[in-house]
Amino acid sequence: MPSQPLHLLLLPALLLPALCHAQAWQYHKDFEGRFAVEVPGEMASSTDTVEAPVGQLVYHTAFYQPPKADKASDNLMYMVSYCDYPEGTFHKDSLSLTTAFFEATMDAAAFSVNGELLYQTERAYRGQPGRFWRIDYLDGNAIIKTWGILDGDRYYAVQTATVKTRSLNTSSDRFFDSFRIIPPEGLPPDE
Repeated sequence: MPSQPLHLLLLPALLLPALCHAQAWQYHKDFEGRFAVEVPGEMASSTDTVEAPVGQLVYHTAFYQPPKADKASDNLMYMVSYCDYPEGTFHKDSLSLTTAFFEATMDAAAFSVNGELLYQTERAYRGQPGRFWRIDYLDGNAIIKTWGILDGDRYYAVQTATVKTRSLNTSSDRFFDSFRIIPPEGLPPDE
């Protein structure tokens, strides 16, 4: 039997801990919320009603929080929220209303965690208006990334939260890139 270099013999032993911590990603489909997303665990859900100038709004949230014992997890939270505004709230031809909505939403999000909005850019979803932003909070030690999308009168917020040292991670990218809005007739065959 030919002798193997030592580094090739050690390779399986070095990869084993990484494989043990690998997360089993799954596709979560929420037909009532009309969205699908890939996430590294089973999502739980909650509903909350808030008073707003346009009346009572019901926020639906699906979230996955890795176990606290999983110190290797890239993110502390994966979350998709949605809320239906009264019909006709957002007119497709009113860019100023959409811009004002996203600016108010980003400001309220930063205020709610006593954080600072550090970055924002336009990020549409298949022709629907959207914004992507980043908030630093917990004295700069944690990051919330949000992709907000307006689909007619429904608002979606796709989010991850992580510690600052892991703010650039492929798990967040995978989560955001996998998000799909399910049209009333269902997902196309290629999705």
